[in-house]
Amino acid sequence: MTDLVQRHRAVLPNWMGLYYEHPMEIVCGSGSRVTDSSGRSYIDFFCGILTNMLGYDLPEVRDAVQRQLSTGIVHTSTLYLIRSQVELAEKLARLSGIKDAKVFFTNSGTEANETALMLATTARRSNQVLAMRGSYHGRSFGAVAITGNVGWKSSQLAPFSVQYLHGTDRYLPAFASLSDEKYIEACTADLKHLLTAATARDVACLIAEPIQGVGGFTMAPDGLLGAYRGLLAEHGALFISDEVQTAWGRTGEHFWGIGAHGVTPDMITFAKGLGNGFAIGGVIARGDLMDSLPGNGISTFGGNPLSTAAANAALDYVLDHDLQRNAATLSTMIIDGLREATGPLWSVGQVRGKGLMFAVDLVDRDTGAPSPALATRALEEARDRGLLIGKGGLYGNSLRMAPPMNITEADAKEGMGMLIDALRDVDARTAK
Repeated sequence: MTDLVQRHRAVLPNWMGLYYEHPMEIVCGSGSRVTDSSGRSYIDFFCGILTNMLGYDLPEVRDAVQRQLSTGIVHTSTLYLIRSQVELAEKLARLSGIKDAKVFFTNSGTEANETALMLATTARRSNQVLAMRGSYHGRSFGAVAITGNVGWKSSQLAPFSVQYLHGTDRYLPAFASLSDEKYIEACTADLKHLLTAATARDVACLIAEPIQGVGGFTMAPDGLLGAYRGLLAEHGALFISDEVQTAWGRTGEHFWGIGAHGVTPDMITFAKGLGNGFAIGGVIARGDLMDSLPGNGISTFGGNPLSTAAANAALDYVLDHDLQRNAATLSTMIIDGLREATGPLWSVGQVRGKGLMFAVDLVDRDTGAPSPALATRALEEARDRGLLIGKGGLYGNSLRMAPPMNITEADAKEGMGMLIDALRDVDARTAK
C-alpha cells in the first residue's frame, strides 16, 4: 500500500487529500460493508460521501446496468433520444413539486449548481447571488465563488457578486441565547437590511443547502429558509435548493430536505446518491426558467444511458422500499443513542442530524473550542474498530455519518457501537 500512496502523490494533486495516517484502498463491497486491499472488512457510515446511498452491489441496480451494457450502448449524447433519460426526468419532475418542471442532467453536483446559477442569473439579468455562511456548492470556478467555507475556496476571484446570510451560526454570541423563533426573526431582519444597504434591487437568487454537507451537517432551524424565500420573492429573486446531499428521503422527514422549511423552490439541484455510485447530477426547474436560455446547450455525458439506467433503478428502489421511513426510524435510535452515550464525554460537543445524516463535534475538553486534531483521532479510532466515517465542518472538527439508506437495524446498531467506543477512547486519552 505504501507504493500505491507514493504513486498517488507523485501524479495526483496535493490538494486532493486522503483520509487516514495510512490511506486505504477499498476493493469490494456488499450491502453496508466494504473490504480493503488487506482483507479487512468495515461497516461504511460515509458511503463515498453519501454517493452509494444504497450501499454496495445492490442486485436491482447491478442488473439494470448490466442490461444496458448488454445492448452495447453506453453513450449516444443528448443529440439522440434516450428513453431512460426521459423516464427518469418524468419521475423527478413529478416528485419535485415544482410546477411544469423540466430536468437537465449533468455529471455532478458542481455542474448542477453551475447550471442553476446560469439559469438564475440569465433570468434575472444580474450576477448578484446570496449564499449561506458555511456552505459548499462544488469545486468549479463559479461554485467556489459562492461557497461560504473558506477552507474550500481555492480562488478568491469570482464571476458573481456574493453576499452571505446567517442561518447556521447560532453559536455566535449575538445568537447563542435565542430561541428558534427569535433567531429566525434576527436572520430575516438582517436579510431585509442587506437588501436595503448592500445589494441592488435585482438579486438573482439565493442558493442554500437544507443541511450543509461539507459544513458538518449544520442546518438552519426549520422555517428559516422558507422565511428567506418569502422575503426574496417580494423582490423577484429566485430560490435554489441544493439537494446534492439531502435528497431522496435521507433526512427522514421529507423527500427533499427543503420540505422542512415549508416551501417549494424555483430550482432543485441533485447528484450523489441518485446513481448509487454512477456519475449523475442535474437541475429540476420551472419550465419557463429551464427554457429561458438564449443559446444552445448540451451535456456530453450528462444523463447518458448507463447512468440513467442505474438512477432509475436506484430511485425506484428508494420509493418501492419506503427508505425515507427507514431513515426516520433509524434516526431516532442513532441520534438519541449518540446523545445519551456521549453526554458524559468532555471532548464531545454537539450531536446533531436528521434521518440518516448525523454529525458529532469534537472539542477541546478544557476550552470547548473546536478540535480538528481530536476529530482526526476519532476518525482513526473508528477505522481501527471497523467503521468508516467522514470529517468536515467549518473548523474541521465535525465527524460526518451518512450510512446507506437501506442499512439494517443490526448494522446500524453495530456501527453506532463502534463509533461510541471510539469517542470514549478519544475522550479518555484527552483526560490523561
